[in-house]
Amino acid sequence: MVEIKTDTSVNAMREAGRVVAEALTAVREAARVGVRLRELDEVARAVLREAGASSPFLGYRPSWAPTPFPAVVCTSVNDAIVHGVPTDYRLGDGDLVSVDCGATLDGWVGDAAVTFSVGTPRPDDVHLADTARAALDAGIAAAVPGNRIGDIAHAIGRVCRSAGYGIPQGFGGHGVGRSMHEGPDVPNEGRAGRGLVLRHGMVLAIEPMLIGGGRDAFYADADGWTLRTCDGSRAAHAEHTVAITDAGPRLLTVV
Repeated sequence: MVEIKTDTSVNAMREAGRVVAEALTAVREAARVGVRLRELDEVARAVLREAGASSPFLGYRPSWAPTPFPAVVCTSVNDAIVHGVPTDYRLGDGDLVSVDCGATLDGWVGDAAVTFSVGTPRPDDVHLADTARAALDAGIAAAVPGNRIGDIAHAIGRVCRSAGYGIPQGFGGHGVGRSMHEGPDVPNEGRAGRGLVLRHGMVLAIEPMLIGGGRDAFYADADGWTLRTCDGSRAAHAEHTVAITDAGPRLLTVV
């Protein structure tokens, strides 16, 4: 089921999205060489707590997960694509980190992700992260009334494939609202002109995921959550919660 939000509801989601953006900003500022991933999770928890928000990630357990998720952020490092569990791992110089964060405020959810380098960035990582953001921008630009889900998917996939990157199949964006995952699914590759017609009031989490080595293959780590590239290449993830409006796409997860 796809819920059409009122303008008042979208404004409420904007406040949840603002908390997500503030948490991601704080985590990025804290992510220095030697910092543990668990410490980044604590930084995000503090932002949510100060805002009076809760986490849709903490305790989340979909049918495929062996255990509830134990943190308020996903921290995916280097060859981890998404869903990385914060551990005692200390960040090293040149690590590529993707951080995904959600917040629930007054019953509404925001969801976003960013990828960045710690310390001295590698040129290939910079290009990978930049391409993830470019793919996100392309998907957002296609998120207008009258277009279809396939137009978003096609725009994202074209940017990723043109750069020679892989796309993990079966994972992508989704609707968001009162819960973190709602209909519709938003693939990261597809055919233009296909799928559900976009309408004013729909809210989507658009989230390209790129595999640097060019292959699409991935596997689940021993923790049952972290998805890693099979070829050991690095990965990037970018995401915003976006409202479809007659005035154009409205980004809800910005400061």
